[in-house]
Amino acid sequence: MTNLKKWDIIVIGGGLAGLCTALHLANNNCKVCLIEKTDYPHHKVCGEYVSNEVLPYLQSLGIDPFSIGAKKINKFEFTDKSGFPLNVNLPLGGFGLSRYAFDNLIYQTLKNKATIVFDTVEKIDFDKNQFTVSTQSKTVYKTDFVVGSFGKRSNIDSFLKRDFMKQTSSWLAVKSHYEYDLPEDTVALHNFNGGYCGLSKTETNAVNACYLTTFKSFKKYGDIKNFQKKELSKNPFLEKFFREATPIFKNPLTISQISFNKKMPVENHIFMVGDSAGLIHPLCGNGMAMAIKSAQIFSNIFLKAFQNNSFDRLKLEEAYTKKWQNEFGERLKTGRLIQRVLLNPYASKIGFSMARAVPSIVPKIIKKTHGTKSL
Repeated sequence: MTNLKKWDIIVIGGGLAGLCTALHLANNNCKVCLIEKTDYPHHKVCGEYVSNEVLPYLQSLGIDPFSIGAKKINKFEFTDKSGFPLNVNLPLGGFGLSRYAFDNLIYQTLKNKATIVFDTVEKIDFDKNQFTVSTQSKTVYKTDFVVGSFGKRSNIDSFLKRDFMKQTSSWLAVKSHYEYDLPEDTVALHNFNGGYCGLSKTETNAVNACYLTTFKSFKKYGDIKNFQKKELSKNPFLEKFFREATPIFKNPLTISQISFNKKMPVENHIFMVGDSAGLIHPLCGNGMAMAIKSAQIFSNIFLKAFQNNSFDRLKLEEAYTKKWQNEFGERLKTGRLIQRVLLNPYASKIGFSMARAVPSIVPKIIKKTHGTKSL
């Protein structure tokens, strides 16, 4: 079945980047079709901490995270593998909000402004300057422009034969919500052998615990319960947390084969936003803000051409790639460097020693992985 309506743009994937892109464009008279595989609301594996750098942009879209109870966060607690703590103030601050609530907030604002289809995209073809998007329900959509917001790893990435899919990735992430007495103004990052675990409160007062680890570290213990009890709990802060916290989810959510390899912001003429364009290490605590910021960057560039009715595909692709690299290139490079340091026992020890001696280093490093609070 072919959908006869032609869209100005189709956004594939309804995470934060896809939703914000669709809302931004729909607010400016674009005919937008968003295709997302799962109905809202739903939970996702995510750190659920967002830097305040994106607040002005969210407000311009009509989105107020605090209207649904987002927690204001201005403190950062950091521990090494032995549990030695380092506490600093966050330069910009941020907020804690579950993806269950955040994605749904944007969806509810968007649903009467754009066409939203719940289906799975299987193929994207580009021919004669036009895209054909085919879904699992055998529906075919036509458009001149496509935005890819597929997330960290998708079947569509395989179909498009993206380079990062050919490279092995040994990372997996685990996330769950817990009842626990954690200060709501604090986001914590606790290190353990082979990874790190983030803790922060969400709008329901539940604590989101999300950790990233290598499969090599995990497989020695066989399952999540053993891994948390025997490896994560070597850090006394995590030992106390998992001993005292009450799980809210029946089972933790997991995602594997997470790739931190470089990705291209534009591939096969598709504009990639969010994690589809590049994934920052969760230890930098800023993936959600980056996803939202990438939506803003793309939407501003696209709307300039849309409002002037002057589409030059090559110039649009070059402009977006350049702007994306200028905004995120150094952040991603810093994130990769920090991760290498933390996962190397010798380098990590030196790094923590320096941070203890000169605590002001930590906010400066945080600034390197965050943007500025502006529109």
